[in-house]
Amino acid sequence: MFQQITSRNLKKPLAIAIDQQIISSPTVEAVISNRGQIQGNYTVEQTRDLVNKLNSGALDVPLELIDERDVDATLGGDSVRKSLIAAGVGVLLLLIFMVIYYRLPGIVACVSLLVYGAMLLALFSTFSAQLTLTLPGIAAFILSLGMAVDANVLIFERLKEELRAGRALNTAVEIGFARAWSAIRDSNITTLIACLILFWLGGTFGAFMVRGFALTLSIGVVLSMFTAIVVSRTFLRIIVSKKAVTNLRAYGVNQ
Repeated sequence: MFQQITSRNLKKPLAIAIDQQIISSPTVEAVISNRGQIQGNYTVEQTRDLVNKLNSGALDVPLELIDERDVDATLGGDSVRKSLIAAGVGVLLLLIFMVIYYRLPGIVACVSLLVYGAMLLALFSTFSAQLTLTLPGIAAFILSLGMAVDANVLIFERLKEELRAGRALNTAVEIGFARAWSAIRDSNITTLIACLILFWLGGTFGAFMVRGFALTLSIGVVLSMFTAIVVSRTFLRIIVSKKAVTNLRAYGVNQ
């Protein structure tokens, strides 16, 4: 078809249009069957712009501009600052809730979460070239923190059930962690699978903010699982073995 068009229009201009707008109108100098070229006094920038427009014309669907915004350094910095403030307030309220509701185990969970935060920030500091704390990264950090709290909630609820059933304190701690582990493991594995899919999709479609979110969330999930199972358990074992606190009310169980 293009060969027929160029045959009929030798030495005539041939308009190239996208969305009813002419982007170029070169003169047909020869019949074009499978290869051709547009020549003229173009700068490098004009050539690159024309190539991009021609390539965009190969799409099968029309393009429609839905949203366009410019975010300068000031606005971006302000968004990060406000997000960090919101995260700090949320974490503070979370720690207060854990202490009030779970009492001594809640305090242990708070210490465990502080260890988690320190470890995550240490990773960002060590691998600052590969890991950057962007807005999606902050969101992933908060989400993984919530998952760490969720793991502690599962453990402490199992602990309270064992204590209500009349188990000894040290036995209740071990059974509580053992029976909560399967739920914690499964939930974290499914989240890691989702992170892997997001990371792959982000790289495939050039959505690097999604890729950063997935990477930060996966690191946070692994660390949160470690702190919930290892750090919290170690602190509780020490408290129970030393018999520092034996009153069951301190563990959220009313005698």
